[in-house]
Amino acid sequence: MAKLSLIANPTFQAKVGIPVAGGEAVEVLVTFKHRTKTALDEFIKSRADKSDADSFMAMVSGWDLTDEFTEENVETLLENHIGAALAVYRMYVEELLASKIKN
Repeated sequence: MAKLSLIANPTFQAKVGIPVAGGEAVEVLVTFKHRTKTALDEFIKSRADKSDADSFMAMVSGWDLTDEFTEENVETLLENHIGAALAVYRMYVEELLASKIKN
């Protein structure tokens, strides 16, 4: 049985279904940056003034893709797979809020 620590790990991983036009979403393992409740509230409020790429870089610290995790590659991903930014953001918030139903 896992034990709860009062201080969360600085990162966590989750699989995100990245939408692909004309096909099925492709699951990508993403490493996210943990935020406290207060920091998450501030992040959500600040997103209106940020680009999708800036928000993505503020949430994510890595991914399981053959392409290196860089700002340039993030911009390429978001430009070519338009639904990726929203899919990553939703999974990030969902995981932090632990609202996902675990089987």
